[in-house]
Amino acid sequence: MIAFFALFWEHTLLYLKYAKVSFFSYAAINTALGIMLMMVSIDIWIYYFVITLALLQKHFLLLQGRHLFNPSNFALIVGLLLFYKSTHIVMGQLGDEVWLAWITIALALPILYRVDRWIIPLAFVLFYILLQYAVIVHYDPVMIFEEVYFRFYSISFLLFVFFMLTDPVTTPGAAWKQIIFALFVASGATLLDYIVGFRVQHLFMSLFLLTPIFRLLDVWQGINVQQRFFALCIIFLALGAIIYIEIQPPYYFEMEG
Repeated sequence: MIAFFALFWEHTLLYLKYAKVSFFSYAAINTALGIMLMMVSIDIWIYYFVITLALLQKHFLLLQGRHLFNPSNFALIVGLLLFYKSTHIVMGQLGDEVWLAWITIALALPILYRVDRWIIPLAFVLFYILLQYAVIVHYDPVMIFEEVYFRFYSISFLLFVFFMLTDPVTTPGAAWKQIIFALFVASGATLLDYIVGFRVQHLFMSLFLLTPIFRLLDVWQGINVQQRFFALCIIFLALGAIIYIEIQPPYYFEMEG
């Protein structure tokens, strides 16, 4: 029902924008699935609410015709921001079966090659492992390196790396920019881990802040002062949302079975 709601709302917004619906938007299903696989909430209406906001920003929060945030990631952060005590980001909903991990990889690689975003997950994994070891494991006496690479056994973590991190609309197109983007996302998540301790939300927060920043830098020369100010305000609000979520007490969510 959540997926059907996302489809209905997406096509309603398309009709409101263009006075017609000339194509079927599979992206709405991807958005809904991304939210359901990464978020757990005690109230089902929260899923509908964050999807509503995520698709609204996708169609109306634009810079040169492209949205600033990955819709699924936007919904997850808004869920934490507005409903912190009722909404959590988790990475265990698809388990850690090796066979499912290989199926995920096999499906992801041709898609990433087709959209020319295969460099981002490759660079991210390399930078994330190196930074977690150099910054977290090396200086934390109770942290072991196995805790870092065990994260890659999570199918949901792989989905984040392969699909949410590589959204073609919100990520740079040039290969060298993709490498820098991956470096900054890994650095942002690691820095938050170092300052406040590991929380799974740090990966999503880093992506949430950096996608509008890189989008602004990519189009800086081609936009006017008003558009620059608009984008900077959005970035400032994104940073404020991250700070507000970070000062909340941490939660612990266990998934058994």
